[in-house]
Amino acid sequence: MNAPIATPGPLGRTPLAGLSHVAGPTDTPLSEDTIPAWIDRTAAAHGDREACVFREQGIRWTWAQLRDESDRLAAGLARLGLRKGDRLGIWSPNRSEWILTQYATARLGVILVNINPAYRISELEYALNRVECRGIIAAPAFKTSDYLGMLSALAPELASCAPGALRSGAAPHLRFVIRMGEERTPGMLNFGEVLALGDAAAIAELRAASAGLHCDEPVNIQFTSGTTGSPKGATLTHRNIVNNAINVAATMRFGPGDRLCVPVPLYHCFGMVMSSLACAVTGGTMVFPGEGFDPDATLAAVQEERCTHLHGVPTMFIAELASPRFASTDLGSLRGGIMAGSPCPIEVMKRVNAEMGMTEVTIAYGMTETSPVSFQSSVDDPLERRVATVGRIQPHLEVKIVDGAGNTVKVGEPGELLTRGYSVMLGYWGDEERTREAVRDGWMHTGDLATLDAEGYCNMVGRVKDLLIRGGENVYPREIEEFLFGHPKVSQVQVFGVPDQRYGEEVCAWIVLEPGVQATEEEIRAYCRERIAHYKVPRYVRFVQELPMTVTGKAQKFVMRDRMIAELGLVERKTA
Repeated sequence: MNAPIATPGPLGRTPLAGLSHVAGPTDTPLSEDTIPAWIDRTAAAHGDREACVFREQGIRWTWAQLRDESDRLAAGLARLGLRKGDRLGIWSPNRSEWILTQYATARLGVILVNINPAYRISELEYALNRVECRGIIAAPAFKTSDYLGMLSALAPELASCAPGALRSGAAPHLRFVIRMGEERTPGMLNFGEVLALGDAAAIAELRAASAGLHCDEPVNIQFTSGTTGSPKGATLTHRNIVNNAINVAATMRFGPGDRLCVPVPLYHCFGMVMSSLACAVTGGTMVFPGEGFDPDATLAAVQEERCTHLHGVPTMFIAELASPRFASTDLGSLRGGIMAGSPCPIEVMKRVNAEMGMTEVTIAYGMTETSPVSFQSSVDDPLERRVATVGRIQPHLEVKIVDGAGNTVKVGEPGELLTRGYSVMLGYWGDEERTREAVRDGWMHTGDLATLDAEGYCNMVGRVKDLLIRGGENVYPREIEEFLFGHPKVSQVQVFGVPDQRYGEEVCAWIVLEPGVQATEEEIRAYCRERIAHYKVPRYVRFVQELPMTVTGKAQKFVMRDRMIAELGLVERKTA
């Protein structure tokens, strides 16, 4: 699937012959080591350094302790019958058990299946059965989600079966449920019990056996959001995510002695690869403020743990900047990090740079199917490049931007971004048809609209499906969003299209105002009319308290669009 990369030019980052086609440098070889090989190396080199801090649980482990604890869990899972290639689900917010499970499954060659913490019963059932999970490790609950209750409702046989001997009609491949915490639940094993099964002899045997794992073998399945149809299980290898973590860490200049604050969810590539695994390949420290994101807890963690780096999606940084305790928080230890996960408003990036002291903050772009990062800005890039683009292509990757006919467009012209290289997933688990649709001739069709400039910097225009056409004019919502972020009263904004009988589509904006201010729809439209083309001015403006978001902070435009269609009684215009 991954084709060799031809590197154009000495840096490999200049578009070819005026076309939007660029490849990253290849002077540093890719790693061919597996995750357990990296854990062993890091534990040997940085064994006494802190690996992770879970503030809510009061847990601190060094790299030597993390390796030993995760290997105990791996040996316990092996005693339950898990073998290389089996699938094990993890359904939990950010807890120490998540990290142990991540590295224990990698040691075994078991494929870790990340279950979205926001899933409900039907989505859980789909995910477990799609990849035929043999077991699942679950937190008791998180926010409004009663995980153990949902598992018991899905598999009522738990009430009467022996722990580890489940036979469920709804989830026929599931054999055991491991619950976190000290309480007992009928039919379930306790996490501590499984840890206790791992003895020294079993651990030694596992460590020796893990040397036989190959970097091109699958190690992780992550389900995409499924906003258009059922979720797809992107299957990633050791080689995929190890190398992405190495390149991400190098680009943000993160290494031993650095401390990374991680408020992003571990179930997502941002937390699991760009945060956890980036620390594992460098010997840095990951600091988890809590089970879920809280701006005050995040600020406290940065101050009290003296974090040098901070990760987050734009909405997280917006919340931190707006926190009442922001002005009194000492952020003097911060110098860098990553803002990613969704388009980063330029004004927010500028404030993070100036007011949070993150002068080395970088922007990253990617998707789960590419492990995830393809573009990342450098800490040496001029400020304007770091706030207005997603940087340049990562090493050993190749990107081109194409039009609807598949032709590579000229530099500066928008089109769909295609990615090729080591990071492209193996495919969607058990779904050859959708894999073939997404990956053709080694190229991952991202569905994202982008432009490349003459120096190889990439700017995200939006999603192909988000592009709206009003009266024959292409309208890119991201452009209008960036413009509206410049309005002093606007805190957050999302722009999307809704049906219109005359123009085909009309522009709609949902806006969250800054605290304590008021605005009118006409005020927003007047602000737009003076500064942008008439066809880009939102016909509909709605002020809302919050925007519908995924757990990872991505705006759910399809939810907004559906609500507006229902509110306004709109009907799709029929076409021939």
